[in-house]
Amino acid sequence: MKLLPMAPAREHIRLYCDAPLSHGAEVVLNREQAHYLRTVLRRSAGDSLGLFNGRDGEWQGRILDIGKQPCRVELSGQLQPQSTVPDLWLLCAPVKRTRLEFIAEKATELGVREIHPVITGYTQAPRVNIARLEAIAIEAAEQCGLVSVPKIQEPEKLQQVLDRWPEDRRILFCDESGAGGAARAALVAQQPGAPWAVLIGPEGGFSPAERERLHAMPQSLAVSLGPRILRADTAAIAALSLWQSACGDWDIRPVAPLDRPV
Repeated sequence: MKLLPMAPAREHIRLYCDAPLSHGAEVVLNREQAHYLRTVLRRSAGDSLGLFNGRDGEWQGRILDIGKQPCRVELSGQLQPQSTVPDLWLLCAPVKRTRLEFIAEKATELGVREIHPVITGYTQAPRVNIARLEAIAIEAAEQCGLVSVPKIQEPEKLQQVLDRWPEDRRILFCDESGAGGAARAALVAQQPGAPWAVLIGPEGGFSPAERERLHAMPQSLAVSLGPRILRADTAAIAALSLWQSACGDWDIRPVAPLDRPV
């Protein structure tokens, strides 16, 4: 008997929504999500998907209807409980739009709790589209299995942010001048579990006054990211990866797609 090739498994779809999630709840998705499910993914009534809201974990849902009316989803069981990423902020000077969007996407995937655009003395692109960055962070969380989405803060001058800096939050100050020590060795020596922030400057680096102030702060750990000058987006990814490797949650096994009911 000739065996037919096995059909590939359908991708587990995850969507973010702000509604409360619980067993038996019925959730109405917005118009854009309904269009995405119906037109792009060709989903129909009876198909399953996962929903999360950043508060109640991820829940298994079944599409009740997906016609021209709003898409309704009924929830059955919880796929994973609510969890959070390490208490890590990313402070980055705004750069060109596409590069800043790339930073927001990758910072979400790497696991930051908040993203703070900070205006430095050499910042060349101070305008930030917060709504666009929020949408990118949500999409990244949907794709990489997160049940939380980082908060995108409004842009603020770096000096004002430092004026009220929490005493217990360390700053991984990525100093392109080379005055800091090697980042990996410096991070491995730190006390685990403390709240942190990674600070990345603009393409032109930090001003002498900013660098002097940061070096003087007791919370600041000045480090070098190696012998090469990195672009701001590359530096952000490198610094976040180093921190997660030394102080973060990279030792925790992720929930693989095969672990999920479909």
